[in-house]
Amino acid sequence: MHSHASNRRDFGAVIVLWLGLVVLWTVFVGRFDTQELLAGAVVSFFVALIAARGDARWTAFLSPRRLLFFFAFLLYLAWAIVKSNLQMAVIVARPVLAIRPGIVRVRTRLRSPLGRLVLANAITLTPGTLTVEVDGGDLFIHWVTVDAEDIDDATRQIVTGFERYLEVVFG
Repeated sequence: MHSHASNRRDFGAVIVLWLGLVVLWTVFVGRFDTQELLAGAVVSFFVALIAARGDARWTAFLSPRRLLFFFAFLLYLAWAIVKSNLQMAVIVARPVLAIRPGIVRVRTRLRSPLGRLVLANAITLTPGTLTVEVDGGDLFIHWVTVDAEDIDDATRQIVTGFERYLEVVFG
């Protein structure tokens, strides 16, 4: 039987999860009109009820520190996409294509399969790179301008920026 304090804690977890999902909805939809916010609030509420129902893992996963690092990751990803788009525009604008395509192997310290999946997708979203395979802690990346032959240098250039945030979020 649940105690009164336990019910409040469960309700608090649902509210925290709901608010986090509403923020994510708003960020991904990119519009702040009433209809979108209302739809996001309703959908997020039902998802929060289903996800937090009797499962304390969500409360631990949605700690304020992890949420902060997740939003920092989203900002870093946005910056990486903008920076890579500019680099690709410079490459395309040159009279002679200055590319050196190839597949490089990089390593990740991320232990979580979900963390590795998010990393692989973040790399793929960044223009000039495409994750072609994930094999445990190794990722094989097609890189338009291979700047590093060494696995450690390629990892530093491609993975490390994302990893510093994803390690906190996913472990």
